[in-house]
Amino acid sequence: MNVTEVKPSLPPGVRLGRVSFVWRPWLLCVTLLLAAATFLVFCVSIGVGDFPVGLPQVIATLFGRGEQVDEFVIMDLRMPRALAGLVVGIALGVSGALTQSIARNPLASPDVLGITSGASAVAVFLVTVSGGTAAAIVNSAGLPAAALGGGLGTGLLVYFLAWRRGVDGFRLILIGISVSAVMEAITTWLLVTADIRDVARAQAWLVGSLEDRSWGEVRTALWCGLVLLAVVSCVAFQFRPMHFGDEVAAGLGVRYGRVRAVLLLCAVLLAGVAVSAAGPVPFVALVAPQVAMRLARRPTPPMVASGLTGALLLTGSDLIARTALPVSLPVGVVTAAIGGPFLVYLLVRANLR
Repeated sequence: MNVTEVKPSLPPGVRLGRVSFVWRPWLLCVTLLLAAATFLVFCVSIGVGDFPVGLPQVIATLFGRGEQVDEFVIMDLRMPRALAGLVVGIALGVSGALTQSIARNPLASPDVLGITSGASAVAVFLVTVSGGTAAAIVNSAGLPAAALGGGLGTGLLVYFLAWRRGVDGFRLILIGISVSAVMEAITTWLLVTADIRDVARAQAWLVGSLEDRSWGEVRTALWCGLVLLAVVSCVAFQFRPMHFGDEVAAGLGVRYGRVRAVLLLCAVLLAGVAVSAAGPVPFVALVAPQVAMRLARRPTPPMVASGLTGALLLTGSDLIARTALPVSLPVGVVTAAIGGPFLVYLLVRANLR
């Protein structure tokens, strides 16, 4: 009796010089569809307002063929807010994908690990202790820089507290929840003891909003995000073997401790950039990687698809907050309404397992 040996089919590989990667058509199709949907929502969001602009006029203006009035409304008035939504959404999506991959836990995100809480605490401290100069600080680079520094400091604190001859994902989440609770308590104490006018300014920023974004804030977040994404793309190839365990990664010559530290630092900085540009927008970093992972049918969150999902989620939420509700609300209210039930779903699913 002849037995034919059946070899497992492996995905085809592609090699370009010294760079090789696996060809995954479904992942590519999902990524392209997410990019197209994000661009469509981006254009619709730009066209909505007191002076409505049709979708064809928006696209023509983006490619430099629009009328002068449309160009002024789109490029000068509405583009900073829409572009901030893209930048912040991509930063939060990639940051969430990195933290969830490093911790190997779908609940790990900058929100849970205390990064956004630390950025918020430092920013609120800057606003509430400044007294009469709070408005000047809010409108300058002081508040975004403080938020970025607070997120970085909190992320490093969580990492060092969780280090025990390596970083365990469950211990990282537990320590992150504890640090987040402490930072939220500090924020609450600052709001209770501050002047009521400073509290109003700080509370408006704490909700998370894309309103009144300036080109200076957008450019700073954009360039910082591009540099961090370039670092992530360079290190991501060494991170892939770590999904099979530290022993396998070490056997393949990957210095997993250094790679994990670099990627976690990039995740913290990306979250800090997002918070500095739009405030602590909740649940985007938690939801986007999980949605992208399910759409792409991958065992781990894909980085590019996660970033595009984050941009689509944040831009769409901002569009809903401005048009579908009786009053215009900050985008953080809509993302919280979407992310809260999704967090309950993840908790129930983890409990069933």
